Amino acid sequence: MQLVRRSASDNAEAAHRAAETTSAAQADIVLDVRHVSVEYASASSAVRAVDDVSFALARGQILGLAGESGSGKTTLANAIARLLRPPARVVQGEVLYSPRPEKAAGTREATTAPVDVLALTPDELRAFRWRRLSMVFQSAMNSLNPVLDIGAQIDDVLQAHAPSMSRKSRQERAVELLQLVGIAPDRLHSFPHELSGGMRQRAAIAIALALDPELIIMDEPTTALDVVVQREILAEITDLRDRLGFSVIFITHDLSLLLEIADRVAIMYAGRIVESATSAELHAQPRHPYTYGLLHSFPKVPGQRITLTGIPGSPPDLRALPSGCAFHPRCAFAFDVCRSASPELLPSACGTRSVACHLYDDPDSASSPVIDLSNPKPRDVPSEASAGTAPTGDPQ
Repeated sequence: MQLVRRSASDNAEAAHRAAETTSAAQADIVLDVRHVSVEYASASSAVRAVDDVSFALARGQILGLAGESGSGKTTLANAIARLLRPPARVVQGEVLYSPRPEKAAGTREATTAPVDVLALTPDELRAFRWRRLSMVFQSAMNSLNPVLDIGAQIDDVLQAHAPSMSRKSRQERAVELLQLVGIAPDRLHSFPHELSGGMRQRAAIAIALALDPELIIMDEPTTALDVVVQREILAEITDLRDRLGFSVIFITHDLSLLLEIADRVAIMYAGRIVESATSAELHAQPRHPYTYGLLHSFPKVPGQRITLTGIPGSPPDLRALPSGCAFHPRCAFAFDVCRSASPELLPSACGTRSVACHLYDDPDSASSPVIDLSNPKPRDVPSEASAGTAPTGDPQ
């Protein structure tokens, strides 16, 4: 089978079909990230850490961002929250936030028209943060102030972003927040070092919830926690989402963890999204070879023992990316076009997924039979059995 690049009309038609399939899920979008790119300036040239990333997040949805270290996950999160510092800068794109009607009433967002976060003035950004968007940073021990007790840190957020609140109201809100995340009120005056790792993470989540935001970015919130505490934190996040209705961007390198908590998962590699799908779709049938490798990099606890395949090699140096597809030096399914042309993230003709891989450049490939990637063989030209088909096999 000869691979055929999609024309603009083909892409538009596929996008339209995908939009029809997901119209119900996307009817109420809280965040629409469009073509965001981030570069780090250096003495010789700029290094692009996030490259033309787009996605939409629905209200109440948990979107997982997964990928190896250095794939651009945290840089993207900091760009969305306007937390980048020089030498990093956003060089293109929009981050459109759409407030709920009740959130918009009496605020700058007098209507529900989208607001570009990247265009907010400093004063508007201060009003936006924590009321609309908050963040739980990596490692609660490092993100919490070691010389202030937990109550003082909650009070600090409330004073900065809700200056009209009285001292009594702030104290009552601090107690309410601790109870909300399962911490006894008598720990209000405890310092971070006096709390366990799980309690510190719960305190960080309580601070993020201080002003009832619609969106929370969680950057590896379960890092360095044991598996029992991880499960407790994940259950707490899911329960709070169900009760309060906020959306989450959940960042981690652990894809197995994301499959438990996320509604949708986006896989990042070398600063780009290479596959996006629902958790169920990704678990049942990963299409990108990189996604397949991530899924086969963790062991299956019950059932038959399997051989872990993993991914050979290391992530690329962003200062000197390989030509064509950035993953092709590590991909057993790479062929000629992979070495010369970078694949576009294209919507599938069926389902709600998108994938950036030349195996699917054939417009008819999305509904083609699937193949088993458990024993991939390198080749220069795709064969009749493999071109335009998808990785398959039980990742667990």
